[in-house]
Amino acid sequence: MVDSKNHKNHVHSLVPSDPALRVKVLETLLVEKGLIDPAAIDAIVEAFESKIGPQNGARVIAKAWKNSDYMQRLREDATEAIAELGYSGLQGEHMVAVENTDRVHNLVVCTLCSCYPWPVLGIPPAWYKSEAYRARAVRDPRSILAEFDVNLPSETEIQVWDSTAEVRYLVIPKRPEGSENHSEEQLASLITRDSMIGTGLVTIPDGQQG
Repeated sequence: MVDSKNHKNHVHSLVPSDPALRVKVLETLLVEKGLIDPAAIDAIVEAFESKIGPQNGARVIAKAWKNSDYMQRLREDATEAIAELGYSGLQGEHMVAVENTDRVHNLVVCTLCSCYPWPVLGIPPAWYKSEAYRARAVRDPRSILAEFDVNLPSETEIQVWDSTAEVRYLVIPKRPEGSENHSEEQLASLITRDSMIGTGLVTIPDGQQG
């Protein structure tokens, strides 16, 4: 007769406590049983490391800032315009771009869960998925923005957009003054993930204006 308590403890003692090691052990077991393909795992890891993330969204925004025709296409059909640059796929369907101006600041939230445009922003940060952010972004967006050091004039309207499985939003931040002579690459280096969610502003470090 097996002592279930001792057996359970014995099994747990074989599982490494380090999360990375535990993942590796599980991966090895699944591969040995033929349940997963190592090549598929490598492809997924490589995609998350180099093919998706906020660097993609930054390139989209930088191109729009430099190219008025592309900016218009982004406003009219963000899914299609983003796909022009090769960024599309799961979690990147039905994209809508919303543009910050002197009069309106846009903020994105997903009140039901954490719908998020992975191809252009990567994996959502923990705070975006938190219940506190999801509730307060709708109820009191100005105070949420202040916690991110985004302090807007009282006359600036804050528009909150609720992402869903049917539509995901990308904020087009205001282009910073002093960036008129910047290349697309230089502009992209200034654009942060938070600025494309609406919880950040794009600024130019001292000495890089021009």
